[in-house]
Amino acid sequence: MAPEADRRGKLFRLATYLITGVAGFVGSHIAEALIARGDRVLGFDNLSTGKRENVPKGVDFIVGDLADASAVERVCLGVDAIFHLAALPSVPRSVKNPRPSHVSNLDGTFNLLEGARAAGVGRVLYASSSSVYGNQPGFPRVETMLPQPIAPYPAQKLAGETYMQSYARVYGMETVCLRYFNIFGPRQRADSPYSGVLAKFALQMMRPDQERPTIQGDGEQGRDFTYVDNVVSANLLALAAPAEKVAGQVFNVACGEHHTLNEAYKLLARYTGYNEPPLYSEPRAGDVRNSLADIGAAREAFGYEPLIDFSEGLRRTVSWFREHFEASTHKL
Repeated sequence: MAPEADRRGKLFRLATYLITGVAGFVGSHIAEALIARGDRVLGFDNLSTGKRENVPKGVDFIVGDLADASAVERVCLGVDAIFHLAALPSVPRSVKNPRPSHVSNLDGTFNLLEGARAAGVGRVLYASSSSVYGNQPGFPRVETMLPQPIAPYPAQKLAGETYMQSYARVYGMETVCLRYFNIFGPRQRADSPYSGVLAKFALQMMRPDQERPTIQGDGEQGRDFTYVDNVVSANLLALAAPAEKVAGQVFNVACGEHHTLNEAYKLLARYTGYNEPPLYSEPRAGDVRNSLADIGAAREAFGYEPLIDFSEGLRRTVSWFREHFEASTHKL
């Protein structure tokens, strides 16, 4: 990564960062944070799941697809570091139709690494998933555990991690893999069958015309729900960390807390004023039963600490959905 000033304090140029998936949920939040501190940001997205209106003002936005290797190579030129958020997300989507997920999540990641290598990019931060741990026994999840992915999506994310580590070992690229645990917050899509459960429930509770929220399973399955501001913080800290502490490594990004879906439902109902109990249905195929992270490695390597706890994150999420639902009639 290029610093903004040399040892004598003489400014020579701003760092330039590329965000793939910039029109998506997490990518747009990272872009917003970088723009706010004065960095130059390039955004790359094919808008298949992201929205153009999510892209913050000030981002140099390019519509493109990671499947286009030549386009990826061009966008990597002159870039100091990359936040690789682009993916076709969702475990159920990958179970139903694994090929598009594979092309987007694995072929796209390979093209990005090759483009970054050709352009001499200093660091790549890769968005992985807690789902790579699978349903193996033992909590909290620690990065030294052997991954046991169940569905195609986590298998693809794990393969992406392996590629990142390979490029660190073979080519000396500073790759950093961040395993996200159940992110939620403003701008998360709520209008898709593959939407995050908290976003989907929040919108259903605020829209009387929506179907009643349904919990798939008994509701006692638990998650380490992580508000999006915590993920942004982890990315910026990992970006600035010394290479010897992070390059070629994998880190959990979470809050280190466990909350059941029944508990989350009750909190959302309280914040939205919703009075109906949930419906229950069969569990989703390929789903992980429980999730809880050990965040000690991220704390030790780059000083990560959660900024926003689960309850406050839910309150902020509901506030955002209420504001945007009341201000607009378009789907969120």
